[in-house]
Amino acid sequence: MARQHHYRRRTKGDAHEIDVTTFLNLMVVLVPFLLITAVFSRLTIVELNLPSSTGGPTQGQDNFRVEVIGRDAGIEITNGKAVIGTIPNKDGEFDLETLSNFMQELKLEYPAQDSASVLMEAQIPYDYLIQVMDIVRAAEVPVEDSIEGEQTFELVALFPEISVGDAP
Repeated sequence: MARQHHYRRRTKGDAHEIDVTTFLNLMVVLVPFLLITAVFSRLTIVELNLPSSTGGPTQGQDNFRVEVIGRDAGIEITNGKAVIGTIPNKDGEFDLETLSNFMQELKLEYPAQDSASVLMEAQIPYDYLIQVMDIVRAAEVPVEDSIEGEQTFELVALFPEISVGDAP
């Protein structure tokens, strides 16, 4: 007896449908989350400049240039030519409060100056670079408040145009 193969032909009614409800649920949650995080990540961007040897001041401009150099022993502040201040480490860490006070004094002496260079030695941790940059860019100054007993602080720009590089 001959074998007969019975093949069933597929008809349009037999096609399987893909269930996309779980995928759509994922998109409903994921898309707003990605949009929110994309907005917050733009707030943390700080534009920096690399120091260049060709962008020096012209004859008519003041030759003063703030350079903050982070070293193992402490922080040196130079005017581009000579050291104008040194801040030794306190308990093995940078004395950031003294640096902030020094930067405020420099800003009072040179109010038109907006640029500064932050130079770090290679072995200095990255976290110190960020902290020094924040202090050089701005300072929190106490403001007298009408409410007694409460002291508020105002953020004042010092040297907002920061250049970053390696210490000489």
